[in-house]
Amino acid sequence: MTALRRRLPLRRALFLALVAILVAMLFIVAFRARALVRTSPVFDPPVLAGQMVSCTAGFYARRDTTIVLTISGHCYDRASPPQDAAGRPIGSYGAEARRADCPAGRTCAGSDIVELVLVPDRIPWGHLNLVDLGPGGYRTLAPGARPLACPDLHEGAAVETDGRGIYRSGRILSVAPYAFETDTIFPCMALTDLDAAVGDSGAPILIDGRPAGIAAREFGGKLGFTALAEGLADLGLELCTDPNCGLDPEAYR
Repeated sequence: MTALRRRLPLRRALFLALVAILVAMLFIVAFRARALVRTSPVFDPPVLAGQMVSCTAGFYARRDTTIVLTISGHCYDRASPPQDAAGRPIGSYGAEARRADCPAGRTCAGSDIVELVLVPDRIPWGHLNLVDLGPGGYRTLAPGARPLACPDLHEGAAVETDGRGIYRSGRILSVAPYAFETDTIFPCMALTDLDAAVGDSGAPILIDGRPAGIAAREFGGKLGFTALAEGLADLGLELCTDPNCGLDPEAYR
């Protein structure tokens, strides 16, 4: 009888331990699922900023009356403009962010972006100030929000993105100029603790809801991004922070 009494508390402890492990596993599964499953609505036409277009698209911007979507500067085929699921064209590729003041034989850019000039019926009027982070929900850019530049990026800053349709958040680990001999020279590259994979390129990076950068490179499995402001300046673009980007939608119908 004494031995049986001793075994009962042990069995109870093992049972409670197994329950605790199961609860922890369910929590981990639920947390990961939340990063993959969206709950926010999809508009028609959809907001593509933050969603897959070639790789992942970045932000809406304009040059005069032309609306563009920023796309990765190294993940696109100019001869094959993107189409939607129904086979309709989304837009055509325009200028790349490039700088003439560059060492001989090298390529320099403010940020890793090219512009996608949108077909009029693919412009999501009323939603041009949104970034769709998929499972992370929409982010609304504040009116007149200033795109962040290299000096605005600091170690420890909280970042979020939705490359490949996977929502992630983390922090900046370091910021430094990027000038490898066989690659494009960028004013700065911010290394984060976010996991990275093919398809993240071009994705929008936000810092505390502010438009901060463009996913650009992978370093040991971690995501690096270039600042947004320098790339927009190279292209002569103004970031859309108004639902209609300061334009009259009726003029495009």
